[in-house]
Amino acid sequence: MIPPKLRTWQHRTLIANLIAQTGIVLTGATVRLTASGLGCPTWPECVAGSIAPTSEQTEAFHKYIEFGNRLLTFVLLIVAIASLFAVYKHNQERRLAGLAKRRSLTILALGILFGIFAQAILGGITVLTGLHPLIVAAHFMVSIGLITVAVILLVKAQEADDRPVALQVAKPIDLGMRIHIWLALVVIAVGTLVTGSGPHAGDTNDIVRLGFEFRNITTIHAALVWLYLGLTAGLLVALLATAAPKHVTKQAWIVVGVCIAQGFVGYTQFFTGLPWGLVAVHVLGACLLWIFTVRIYLARNTRG
Repeated sequence: MIPPKLRTWQHRTLIANLIAQTGIVLTGATVRLTASGLGCPTWPECVAGSIAPTSEQTEAFHKYIEFGNRLLTFVLLIVAIASLFAVYKHNQERRLAGLAKRRSLTILALGILFGIFAQAILGGITVLTGLHPLIVAAHFMVSIGLITVAVILLVKAQEADDRPVALQVAKPIDLGMRIHIWLALVVIAVGTLVTGSGPHAGDTNDIVRLGFEFRNITTIHAALVWLYLGLTAGLLVALLATAAPKHVTKQAWIVVGVCIAQGFVGYTQFFTGLPWGLVAVHVLGACLLWIFTVRIYLARNTRG
């Protein structure tokens, strides 16, 4: 029995899910970079006594930026529910074909849905703690987690079934890829410390910043990025030398390209005084780099 493939609308829905999870990171960064983090100074209301911004508020345009970002949570929910429905319909088609449902897809889709609620609560805590940089960092890292689940869901849904995976790269390369994905996570985590030590605190008032000297923590972050780039280049050479599957090598080339572009943006923003537009591009680049890092990690295995 040939397993049914994802229908076009199901595939596109799962792609939209990943785009939405990435997009909310960018809009959240825009809130911070425009000093609108406390545009709605309380939560879950925007201001005491009102869910929406009011004309009496003194936060000017900042209240609309922050409130708009909060409303996007409902867009995420709609897309997440649509993704769950797409998985449900795919499993129905499998049942009609005499095949078992893929519970792993359902669990992943539900994980994103519940993760959105958790992220909304953490966003509220971020506001109620006055944009404490560690809470802001946690808020970002949860988004990275949701992006990870969205990538895994998209990749797994395109596989025929849940058969055990088989390694399709050499074992030393597999070890390198395991180190690679953890190193990428460290790079992103240290990047949040750079953010928590920098000038874009998220509001025009005095906001608590981390105690790191900005140049020092930035230097550590840059060193980790160079280490990550070196490891990525090494993996690419190893994949080429061992005649690894083309789609795995292609993913490595993409990671190298995104990493170089991300490094260029990072250095440019640092030496030009951290203009908020470039910082926003850098945040988007971090998400893209993580997405393709996860993809190359998943590509090292096959299910037949």
